[in-house]
Amino acid sequence: MLHFSQWKVILVLGIVLASIVFALPNLFPRSTMEAMPGWLPHKQVSLGLDLQGGAHLLYQLDENEMIEDWLNKLRDEVRETLRKDRISYTDLTQNVAGRTVSVKIRQATDFDKAYQALRKLSQPVGGSFGLSGVNNLNVSQNGDDGVTLKATDAGLTQRMNSAIQASIETIRRRVDAFGTTEPSIQRQGRNRVLVQVPGISDVERLKKLIGETGKLEFRMVDPGANAQQVVESKQVPIDDELLYSKDTPPVPYVIRKQVLVSGEDLVDSQPGFDQRTNEPIVTFRFDPSGAKRFARATQENVGLPFAIILDGKVVSAPVIREPILGGSGQISGRFTVPEASDLAVTLRSGALPAKLTVIEERTVGASLGADSIASGKKATLLGLLLVVIFMFTAYGLFGLFANIALVVNIALIFGVLSLIGSTLTLPGIAGIVLTIGIAVDANVLINERIREEIRSGKSPVASVEAGYQRAMTTIIDSNVTTLLSTLVLFWLGSGAVRGFAVTLTIGILASLFTAVTLTRLMVSYWLRWTRPALIPI
Repeated sequence: MLHFSQWKVILVLGIVLASIVFALPNLFPRSTMEAMPGWLPHKQVSLGLDLQGGAHLLYQLDENEMIEDWLNKLRDEVRETLRKDRISYTDLTQNVAGRTVSVKIRQATDFDKAYQALRKLSQPVGGSFGLSGVNNLNVSQNGDDGVTLKATDAGLTQRMNSAIQASIETIRRRVDAFGTTEPSIQRQGRNRVLVQVPGISDVERLKKLIGETGKLEFRMVDPGANAQQVVESKQVPIDDELLYSKDTPPVPYVIRKQVLVSGEDLVDSQPGFDQRTNEPIVTFRFDPSGAKRFARATQENVGLPFAIILDGKVVSAPVIREPILGGSGQISGRFTVPEASDLAVTLRSGALPAKLTVIEERTVGASLGADSIASGKKATLLGLLLVVIFMFTAYGLFGLFANIALVVNIALIFGVLSLIGSTLTLPGIAGIVLTIGIAVDANVLINERIREEIRSGKSPVASVEAGYQRAMTTIIDSNVTTLLSTLVLFWLGSGAVRGFAVTLTIGILASLFTAVTLTRLMVSYWLRWTRPALIPI
């Protein structure tokens, strides 16, 4: 049983060598690794928020705004559906609190046709295993001439899940623009998103970039309405909306509700400078569909002002001098260079489904992270030193074998963390320290079993072979139960708990290899080379 075939020896030594090679970059500064040859691994373990400082932000999605946006789109769909079927209607309204859109049909003879057409707007959600699920809308008759469309709970849940997922993807694209490594962006609860960005210094800029919805719209200014009179009378025309500019003081505009082109049609946006004024601007480019709509809108409204609206604020309202047929344009609004850069990132990353509000904010300083790293190093080195001294004192040469395996175990942990791109946190360091203690448990069981076999009068080779065989069941049982516990922590936990579970899981798997296979290989070759009459254990 102590004999190892040639391919097994090569495999074990290959794993040991690979773990050392991949763990090696973590011993040197990043600048030193950049000077190393390109064929060597350069990837280092990323440090978490608690080790290198950064921002911890918990956002909450505005559910009412999401519902309002949904109902606005639903109202437009109702309008288009009825106009397509040439059905006259009146009193097309929406109720955010009740999650409903209502409409009245003018002609009684058109009611059945309208009711059937509007029912098609209801779509099944939540279906699986061949089931159609439930509808996202309930369409019902309201009186003799009214139809009401109400968003269902299932539809709202599906819409919320989609909104949270879209928010996470949009936030990730915006955070990536900062060039930070390993940001953690994950959902919490029904309508919250946790954002942790290690190593960032300008937290306020990050909050502003994430918090902006980034909803870009191109709409016409109503040339027949006087904005100042509308402000004074507070009577906005039925198809218009009163919006204000981002200037100080804000300038009022009466804007058509119809959206000509939106930010969803953008394929790119970049910061730049106006060649005439040398002021910072943001250039944009539409996809083919958006370019066609933008060209048609500018052709039909030459000489009229149109508004560029971002998050409900008018950025600018230029007059269309000539048709814009190239599918591209620019936004100017007295930006600074950082503002133009952030706006380009916001537009390029896409709009958030609804407004995000910061409900929890924590900033971890770099000095606190450095203290955590120093404390973690001290704890790890102290634990390693105590274990090494104990094993060598208690088991002599066999304790030395166990100590060598323990060093390889730590190298394996850091090598795997570097390879998979995992983030090391303070709880993760605690998992490594715990692994140091767990890793030698197997060797303690094996060495004690070998002592028992020697006392029974067996030969050195037979004692070692029996020691490894009889301890194996206990070793596997204890490690598997611990591994199951850590997997449950990883599955159900988040944040600090998950960081602890990751390093402990890797450590347990590594210890099964180093404490059993690696030490067995070393003992096997030692017995073959020395052929001792007595075992020094």
